[in-house]
Formats: sequence, structure tokens, C-alpha cells
Amino acid sequence: MRVETYARPQLFLDRVGPLLEENESANSLILGISRRLVEHADWEAYSPYLGVVEEDGGREILIAVMTPPHNLLLAGGPQASEAAMDALIDNLNQGGWPVPGVMAEKQLAGRFAARWSQRVGQAFLVRTLERLYELRQVIPPANRPTGSLRRATAEDEDLVARWLLAFMREAVRRDEPEEARKTAANRIASGDVFLWDDQGPVSMALRSRPTARGYTVSYVYTPPDLRGRGYASACVAALSQHLLDSGKSFCNLFTDLSNPTSNDIYQKIGYRPVCDFTEYTFEQAEP
Repeated sequence: MRVETYARPQLFLDRVGPLLEENESANSLILGISRRLVEHADWEAYSPYLGVVEEDGGREILIAVMTPPHNLLLAGGPQASEAAMDALIDNLNQGGWPVPGVMAEKQLAGRFAARWSQRVGQAFLVRTLERLYELRQVIPPANRPTGSLRRATAEDEDLVARWLLAFMREAVRRDEPEEARKTAANRIASGDVFLWDDQGPVSMALRSRPTARGYTVSYVYTPPDLRGRGYASACVAALSQHLLDSGKSFCNLFTDLSNPTSNDIYQKIGYRPVCDFTEYTFEQAEP
């Protein structure tokens, strides 16, 4: 059992991309982030950890990506043994990598969190329970509201920054105004931000993490006083159709399992469950 780490994202993606693309939807998070690192000229600013645990003979067992201060992301199957996890944990610790938590398919995440706790002495807590969905054909919303989808422009930057910050606070419990502002500017410039406009913007969704055959829809947000009118469904359905029309075969989307409304509306427009993910945070164990 050995761990191979990569200093350059392109070399890492060359190694693991074909394997991850065998189950592209399930691996869309780790694939999309790896591709983003490849495409960003300033990828070094993310200080990424890119690792592959392999058996003798070179067969990949566990794939790991981390862009500090964010959580460790894992991909692997039932063959990801405790020995493979131990090898990865040892490599991270020997390299001095801070690991705030882990996110992966729920069984893999749970096994790794337990192993990390045993080896490192940190307790682990569930932060979010999420479900990954895939859409290959849009079902038009039954009660489509007035308005239409449009791409956000620089004039929308203040609004998009406010909505991104509101999403962060509500959905992922992060309060990072500067990060929201930076993300708004960068993603609008990249053409990734879309708004449902009904005599003014009423809902938002972003095009994120392209893979070979898919895109992820993320940061879906409607202000509280405009909810219940079908704007989010219309926005996501229209954006999903736009992405399919652009040549992609499918779209992915993550939902928080504690929010039954979002899980319901996305299924009504054609999103189907792929698998569940769990995000754990690591805390210092009590003495």
C-alpha cells in the first residue's frame, strides 16, 4: 500500500480522471474541483492536496483532494480498506496537512471519519447530510411563474454578492462577506451566474464544476419573501435545460436532506437521486 501525491493538478487528473469518469455523476464533486484546479492559472493559491492510495501493482483504491481550509474530499469503493485509509491518514499527518473534516459518499465518509478519530484522537460530528441528484431530461414546472432566465451581468454584482452571502449563512453556516463578494465578481465574469427575472431578479442559480459530460447546478437561492412562487423551480429547470442544450448529457445537484422542500421540487423537474453524501467535521477529543 502506498500513497502517490501530485504537485500539479493536470498530472493528478491525467491519472485519476478516467477512473472517476466511470461513475461521473457520483464523482462529480471531486472531478469538478480537480478540473477547476487545472483550469485556474493561480491554482497554487489553493494549496491543494492531491493524493492517490494504490495497492502494489498500481491499482487505485482511494482518491483524495483537499483545498485548505476546506474539507478533505474522497472517492473510492468498497475496496477502500482500513489499510488504505491508514496510509492516507499517515501521509496527511506526515505532511502537516490540517484536515478540518471529510466529505464523501456516506459509507466511505463514515468509515474514514471513524478511522481518523481512532488514529488521530479527534472526535467527529455530522455537519450535513446531502443527496446527489442527476438530471438527463427536464420536466417543465407544472405552474411556471412569469419571468425568464438571464445571465447575470456586472450590474448585478452587488445583488449576487448579497444572495451568495445569504445562501452561505443559511445553507452552509458560513459568514464570509469578502468571499461572497469575490465569488460574485469572479463567477459573473465567467458567465456562471443565472437569474430568474420577473420585472427584476427574484431567484438565482450557478453553473458549477464542469465534468466531461455534465455540469453541477449550485447556489440556488430565492429571498425568503419571494419563496413559494415557483421561482427556484423555474430558474433551475431553465438553467438545466440550457446546460443540456449546450451539449452536456446531464446535470448534477446537491441538496441538504434536512430541507424536504428542495428535495421535492428538484425531483418534480426531473432530478433523480444518485447517492447520499455525509460531511463530517473533526473536533479535538475531550481530555
